Amino acid sequence: MLRLFTALPIPFDVAETLARRQTGLPGARWRTAEQLHVTLAFYGEVDERTADDLAAELSRIPGGPFDLELKGVGAFGDAHRSHAIWAGVEPNERLTVLAGRCRSAAERAGIRMEPRVYRPHVTLAYLKTQTDPARVGAWITNHNLLHSPPIRIDRFGLYSSVLADDGSHYDLEREYPL
Repeated sequence: MLRLFTALPIPFDVAETLARRQTGLPGARWRTAEQLHVTLAFYGEVDERTADDLAAELSRIPGGPFDLELKGVGAFGDAHRSHAIWAGVEPNERLTVLAGRCRSAAERAGIRMEPRVYRPHVTLAYLKTQTDPARVGAWITNHNLLHSPPIRIDRFGLYSSVLADDGSHYDLEREYPL
C-alpha cells in the first residue's frame, strides 16, 4: 500500500525565505525545505494498481502555468490547542480548479475522497501538545505580514508519504507539467 497525495513543490528560494520565519516558537517541529508544499489532494492508502490508475488519470489533467502567492500565517486547531502553523495562499481560481481536477482524477481511478473544503496552505510546523497557546498567538502576530512575490507554478507532483517518528518523509513518484 502507498500513502499518496498530489502537491505543488515550494521553490528553494521561497523555502529559504520561509525558513527564516521558522524560529522562536518552543514546541514547534519545523518542516524542512524538502517537506514544504501546497497539497492539492490527499488520497490516503492505495494499492499499487490503483496508484497506477491514479497516475494515468493525473497525466490527463489539462492546464497551463500560473502564479500563486503566499500571504499571511495562521494555525489549525481550536481555541485551546493548535496542532499546526501554516503560511496561507492567496485565493487563486487556477489553483482551486487544479485541486478539483486532482480530486476528480482520484474518483475516476476508484479512490473515494473525503468531502473537504479546499484550504490551500503550506504547513510550516506541527506543534507539540504542550505548546503555549499565547506563544502561538504571538508568533502569528509577528509573522502575519508574510507576502511572497508571485511563484510560477508549471508542474505538480504525485508524492508518496512514509510516516516516521521524526515526521513524514515524502518521495516524488511522478511529475506532471502544466
